[in-house]
Amino acid sequence: MTPKATSMVFTGTGQPFRKKQSSLPYPGPGEILVQITYTTICTSDLHTYSGRRNAPCPCVLGHEIIGRIAVCGTGKHTDDTGIPLYAGDLITWCVYAVDATSEMARKGMPQKSPGLYKYGHQQFSDTDSLNGGFASHCLLKKGTAVFKLPDAINPKIAAPINCTHATIAGALRLAGSVAGKNILVTGAGMLGLSACAMAKAGGAAHVYTLDQHPDRLAFSKKFGITQTFSSNLTTHEIDARLSATEKIDVVIDTTGRPEVMTKGLELLSTGGCAIWVGAVFTQPATRVNAEMVVRKLLTIKGLHNYTIPDLEAAVGFITLHQHDYPFDALVGATFALDHLNEAFAAAGNGSYYRVGISQ
Repeated sequence: MTPKATSMVFTGTGQPFRKKQSSLPYPGPGEILVQITYTTICTSDLHTYSGRRNAPCPCVLGHEIIGRIAVCGTGKHTDDTGIPLYAGDLITWCVYAVDATSEMARKGMPQKSPGLYKYGHQQFSDTDSLNGGFASHCLLKKGTAVFKLPDAINPKIAAPINCTHATIAGALRLAGSVAGKNILVTGAGMLGLSACAMAKAGGAAHVYTLDQHPDRLAFSKKFGITQTFSSNLTTHEIDARLSATEKIDVVIDTTGRPEVMTKGLELLSTGGCAIWVGAVFTQPATRVNAEMVVRKLLTIKGLHNYTIPDLEAAVGFITLHQHDYPFDALVGATFALDHLNEAFAAAGNGSYYRVGISQ
């Protein structure tokens, strides 16, 4: 009997996922067929499912994925650090495949290359069916950055590396060295907690969080936090709680909410920098006081997705610090692939930072 792959296909906003089976392809030159072992439901998956974010339809959602190599196509295969790859190796991979010779790739922004192939965001078809995380297998295209993972790593910790943690690694890259600086992270969701931990590990003097949920603020203290602030506080009230040596040098916004991004700008001290990573869906315009930006010598930088070195940095960070922070606790429930509809219902009620899908 010919081996089959299973995909849970998204067919429209709020519609049940449909189970589809297809023949397992043999990977072409430079390709890798992966048997997926664990996937987490990212917030962007929820945005697509609820209609807040556009995606090809039908498609296989899911991009926070890890898996084991089933078959390598012809050619020599190493990960992006030069480690040889073999069948059975546990790997993570970039959320996109890219032509390294493209103009945007040469400019250092490969994630903005035209015609980008994005896992979890591609059209599902008879000829291209294994391209997302909510499936039994994924076919990695040529041009996909791959990184080998330790066999013993907890899958709950490893699956979000190639989205959540890589994005935050990119944000920290844009911020420059955080050693000795005071960092405010707005939003204490999974992105925010990753930012707190990376900033702390990077030698930040103080790391603060701002969020509207008291329980999330309390939990964030396990990720290297010095002080927490309710988003109900005014800029003046927050600033009054900080001494002269505790003023904010860098703000990393993971909320995408205009009023929060404005508040972050207002809290920056002279020469400060704001990194915006959360504004990935349509929102009202963000109010920016241009005179304040000019007089305080502020910098605003945006990041969408990440570069391959960012993913490498995220793999290194999680491998080194996976036991220093309770990353495994961020995945509050795990479901089998066949129960993806129930998993999305659980993820959508906001009780968990992440919900996992296990094979």
